[in-house]
Amino acid sequence: MNANVTTFVPGDYRSRLTDPDAEVRRIAVMELPYCDEADFTQLGLAALSDVVPAVRAEAARALEGIEQDEIVAALAAALRDVDADVREAAAQTLSELKDPAMGAYIVPVLTDDDAFARAAAFRALRELRIPEVFATARAALCDAAPRVRREAVSVLGYLKNPDGLGELTRVAMNDPDEEVRRIAVGALGYATDDQVLPALTHALKDVSWQVREEAASTLGKVGPRDAVDSMLPVLEDSYRQVRIRAIRSLGRLKAREAVAAIIEMLEHPVSNVRKESAIALGEIGDTKAIPALEKARQDADPDVRKLAQIALATMTRQYATK
Repeated sequence: MNANVTTFVPGDYRSRLTDPDAEVRRIAVMELPYCDEADFTQLGLAALSDVVPAVRAEAARALEGIEQDEIVAALAAALRDVDADVREAAAQTLSELKDPAMGAYIVPVLTDDDAFARAAAFRALRELRIPEVFATARAALCDAAPRVRREAVSVLGYLKNPDGLGELTRVAMNDPDEEVRRIAVGALGYATDDQVLPALTHALKDVSWQVREEAASTLGKVGPRDAVDSMLPVLEDSYRQVRIRAIRSLGRLKAREAVAAIIEMLEHPVSNVRKESAIALGEIGDTKAIPALEKARQDADPDVRKLAQIALATMTRQYATK
């Protein structure tokens, strides 16, 4: 027998969950997911109602992945717990739900008076993609609490309902919270036309570099050709992360207008910038980049050398088939 395998004794296990010492109960709760007892649900619910917050928080974490009606309902109620650690643990566990049917226990929390509870409910509903939540999420874009707006924006991004693009565009351009703007910019990535282009190009000049980075990335996904001219100045952004995302997107867009500027990036002192530049030039496929890529084959960074070689090989194949 493996000495590291815990042996559960049902009677002993139950007694530890009701031990007068809270630390004993907390440790017993940590082992709850490995218990084979038939009354697992009752034990978990009891621990979630313990008088000591540390035990309740541990119970909320231990119940992750248990998609049972009683447990999900209790976790939703725990979003209103007086202890912040318990609320956060319950929120994290609920965010791991996969069964849309469990959303029925979370939707009522969307109208709770507590901003944390509302935000946590949206967070839990995000990946469940329940269409009926759309109207509530759209209305929550005007919520006074930034944390609620952030999670509501994420829900709309996952739902991918075209009717939400107008509101997401407004939020991406005007919300006072930079994280809300960043998430909204990313959520616009499901657009299939140029409707969101003004918001994304506006975001390229946002005061927050994280918003600019997200905009540069999203433009590469949405892919309107009209975006190229707006992205060229981003190659001179003061933040390296923004420049890298812009280079990547210009490569995806096969923007020949950007070739000269990206060739210059092959001389950048930061190797990650040079790597992205080599990849982008290979994707664009303009033969004007061949001398620069040949030179990059002698780069001090082996990854840059490898990517330059791959870019050259890609271009050779492209022109051989024409």
